[in-house]
Amino acid sequence: MKTTTSTRPGLNGSIACALAVLVLGTGRAIAADASITAIDILLKPDDTMIQHAEATNKRLRKVYPKGFALDASHRPHISLVQRFVLTENLDKVYNAVGKVFASANVTALKLEAYKYYYIPDKDLGLSGIVIKPTPELLKLEQQVIDAVTPYAVKTGTSTAFVTTPEDPKILPALITYVSDFVPKHSGKNYHAHVTTGLAPRKYLDKMLKEPFEPFTFSPIGAAVYHLGNYGTAAKELKVWDLKP
Repeated sequence: MKTTTSTRPGLNGSIACALAVLVLGTGRAIAADASITAIDILLKPDDTMIQHAEATNKRLRKVYPKGFALDASHRPHISLVQRFVLTENLDKVYNAVGKVFASANVTALKLEAYKYYYIPDKDLGLSGIVIKPTPELLKLEQQVIDAVTPYAVKTGTSTAFVTTPEDPKILPALITYVSDFVPKHSGKNYHAHVTTGLAPRKYLDKMLKEPFEPFTFSPIGAAVYHLGNYGTAAKELKVWDLKP
């Protein structure tokens, strides 16, 4: 799928692929009974980014009330890497990735948000705030990739994800996306962003033409999430509250 202001793959007419950061659907999440787990290793942004994301989300919901709210179940975050791993190795993944976060001084990262973008899906678009991929951020991403690689497997099935009764089947293109995240969406292809909401494309086209005042922010935490459909960060598995 062609993106606006950024070239990214899509989900064959479905919103956001692995770029979404929210749990879509209203059903109770049910954990997958699987030997393989699809995970999202991510950064939690500070209040500066959260306030900007929530302000944009509020704006979008005024023009498209059916869109999602950024709430306790749909918190803004920055994905670093998505992989399939053996479920039995999750504790080893947490240990390996935790060592990276403990030594990387993640909270010292100064990141700049500099524009909006969106991923089109028919008449709608999934909007996000784009972050400049600094050398420090790219280095951290590569360290996380290196840490999780020994426990990664090439691919999985729908049972590797969190699903809901209303949305029990994972889109095949999402499985491909996670399988190919390294290297197709990492390194020089890494697209750091925070998702902000849904709105009609005509409205988003106008919004993207407006001046965007860049702002800086820092991560305050890191986590591993169990992925849901559309690449959602559906269930928190492990969290690190990082100290300055």
